Parts: sequence; C-alpha cells; structure tokens
Amino acid sequence: MKKAIIIGATSGIGKELVKLLIDNDYKLGLTGLHTNGIEELRQNNQKQLEVRYFDCTKESSAERITELVASLGGLDLLIFSAGIGHLNGNPGFEVENHANKLNVMAFTEIADWSYRFFEKQGKGHFVAISSIAGLRGYRVSPAYHAAKSYQIRYLEALKQKAYRSGKSICITDIRPGFVETEMSVGKKQFWVTSKEKAAEQIFRLIKRKKGMGYISRRWQIIAIIMKLLPRWIHRRI
Repeated sequence: MKKAIIIGATSGIGKELVKLLIDNDYKLGLTGLHTNGIEELRQNNQKQLEVRYFDCTKESSAERITELVASLGGLDLLIFSAGIGHLNGNPGFEVENHANKLNVMAFTEIADWSYRFFEKQGKGHFVAISSIAGLRGYRVSPAYHAAKSYQIRYLEALKQKAYRSGKSICITDIRPGFVETEMSVGKKQFWVTSKEKAAEQIFRLIKRKKGMGYISRRWQIIAIIMKLLPRWIHRRI
C-alpha cells in the first residue's frame, strides 16, 4: 500500500483528493485546520487515515510531518494543498503578511523538508498546488500573486535539483485557474472548475508523474495569453 500525506486536506481540493486516494488504496496522513472537515471520512476509513489538526503558520510543519511518516510507516507522495488569498485591492501589510506566512514561509518549510526526505530515501513525489495567478502580478491581490510566483520558481528549482541528483524524485507543479471552493464563494469568476473535477484531473497528473499541469486544462490558453501580454497592456488591466 502506497503512503501519502496531504497538507490542507480538510477542505476544498485537498479533501476531494483524500477521497480519490482512499479509493486508490493509499494509506494517508492528513493535516488541516477544520476538525469537522474530515471526521466522517476518518471514521469510515480508520485503517487508512492518520489525521493531525494544526496551523502550519504557527507550528513546526516539519515535526508534524515527521510524526505522520512514522505513523504511516513510510512516505511515497506528499501533496501541498494549503493556500490563502485576499482579493482586496488594499488589504494592508498585516493581512498580506498573514497570507505570506502560509503561501511562502510554510510552503518553503514543507517543500524543503519533502525534497530532503525524498533525496535521502532515493525516491518520492512532491506535488504542490500553486496557481495560474503566479504568472503575472495583479492589483487586487498583490501578495497572493507574488507568493504563487515564488512557489512556481521554487518548484522549478527543485526540478533541477531532482534531475541533477540522478534519483527517482518527481516534482509536480499544479496551476489551477478558478476552482469552486470555500475561498471562491461570492466572487465573480469564469471557467470555474468544480473541486471534484479539479481533484480528478490532479490525480491523473500525479499518476502520470507530470512536471506541470493546468486545472482545468483549458486554462493553459489563458496562461499563454498572460505570458505574451505586453507590459503596457497588463498595466492597464
């Protein structure tokens, strides 16, 4: 039985991925904040699930993940599915920095721990859900777009390290567009993907060990446009 850990498993895409991995005979270690988000699954799948509730912006994620690995008896796959964004044109430093603590600091701690663990083990798969938002900056959520850009570049660097190591380490960068989750309620969006469909497409990318993918796939069209958009046009959006 393969072993996996999902960071941010108690809501949204993370919770849907839990269901898919259970159905595909994974033994899972889960982390999250919402104690009511996963308890029903935990009760019905006690032999497959280990759950830890904690805030990775305030506690040591590395220590908690190490404990989970010991409980699972190993680790083949780690998925970082935690994230927060504030779609507010002027949220102020305190709010922006709160997002940075998760999207940058906690992400870095977990990504670094995962790579080092898999490098020592000689194999493994680290998956992070970044965002298409990381391709360009945007006025309504500066910190979120900057943080996702940081994640994309960090993952790019890990792919280089994995390649040069000569070991069987896979790094996957998942870049969703708009996904229907708790964070998106009440916001005007287009090409919205359900969290169930998003999880299914992500799982397919994981099984194929792809280096990168957009969710849903049609968001690749937007990604191309965003990359080619001249700066003087982007500045006026």
